[in-house]
Amino acid sequence: MTGSLQGKRAFVTAAGQGIGRATALAFAAEAALVTATDIDGEKLASLSAHGISTRQLDVLDPHAVEDALRESGSPDLLFNCAGVVHSGSVLDAWDDDFDFAVALNVKAMARTIRAALPAMLERQDGCIINMASVVSSLKGAPNRFVYGVTKAAVIGLTKSVAADFVASGIRCNAICPGTVDSPSLQGRMQAAGDYEAARAAFVARQPMGRLGTPEEIASLAVHLAGAKFTTGQVHVIDGGWSM
Repeated sequence: MTGSLQGKRAFVTAAGQGIGRATALAFAAEAALVTATDIDGEKLASLSAHGISTRQLDVLDPHAVEDALRESGSPDLLFNCAGVVHSGSVLDAWDDDFDFAVALNVKAMARTIRAALPAMLERQDGCIINMASVVSSLKGAPNRFVYGVTKAAVIGLTKSVAADFVASGIRCNAICPGTVDSPSLQGRMQAAGDYEAARAAFVARQPMGRLGTPEEIASLAVHLAGAKFTTGQVHVIDGGWSM
């Protein structure tokens, strides 16, 4: 612990597990005052032992988002991690799946940013980090049509916010992971029917020969939280998958 985020108020979505949880812990380890949120409040319980405030939150609920951001003390640092992965090609992209992915992967991020920005603008200082993916405008992946489209939109959202507020002390960047060994990925591998074969396939597409870890993504988030001269950038952390 270096205390690089000493006293900074951080707000993290989807902090119940995986990358969101690892990032909340990493921010707290750097002395940030963290509010960790998730739609599943039970998954947040163990974070309290690390000095992290927790709050159940459905980011699809506009009023709940506004209340949470206001009551958390107007964060200096917003980490947007909530999202969903749909499988299939454009032939499988039913309207309800597409609408839900846009609502959660894109509109929910815009909603939290809109709620957090006024206080950041008043201070003329703020950091926003959005979870995108290398599967986006950067790289296509089989059977990830809806996911790739919405994560490409996150990159566009990030650059737009950065451009609009760069002169007002606001930094907005995106993290684009490759394949990370998270509970979400574990669930998809289990659902494939042959877990070992599914895992081997995910590992095989990583030039480093292994999956990433949530803690590795969290370390990049900590870096960006303190990177004062960086905005509007897409930060790939994918083990060489997109080389």
